[in-house]
Amino acid sequence: MKEAASKEQIESILKDYHWMIKSIKVLRHSMKDGGNGLTAQYGDAAGMPKAQGSTSDPVYREVVRRERRYSIIRKYEDKISVIQDRMHVITDEREGEVLHWLLEGKSYRWIAMHMGLSHTQIGRIKDSIVKKMSEYVPNGTIGTNDTKLLKHKSAC
Repeated sequence: MKEAASKEQIESILKDYHWMIKSIKVLRHSMKDGGNGLTAQYGDAAGMPKAQGSTSDPVYREVVRRERRYSIIRKYEDKISVIQDRMHVITDEREGEVLHWLLEGKSYRWIAMHMGLSHTQIGRIKDSIVKKMSEYVPNGTIGTNDTKLLKHKSAC
């Protein structure tokens, strides 16, 4: 996800960031043991007719199940990288503090009590964070000297 993200996407990822990080950690840990105790059928059982539309091989089914879990991990990692790639645009100390606690999964009210602000002020600070993050395009060439290279004609 190295393109511009909408405000709605950024807000959704900020809200879900904490549990996605935890889920990645738990999923990775659960995937460490490679399906111990699973054995494919052999001998007479392997030669018997199987039901149509599915396989009875437990190793194959485990591989399919794990591949689905790995794709979920990749999806979460992509979403999390949207925020992590844009964190440097938050330079204001208050915004940085609010962002930290949002990523830790804290509520507006908890953050407000912690910082001595109102929860509506926390909401406004969060809106400012989302606006800055949604306007940033990682690895973009807009406004840099790299745009000159895009207009340059190659000699080849």
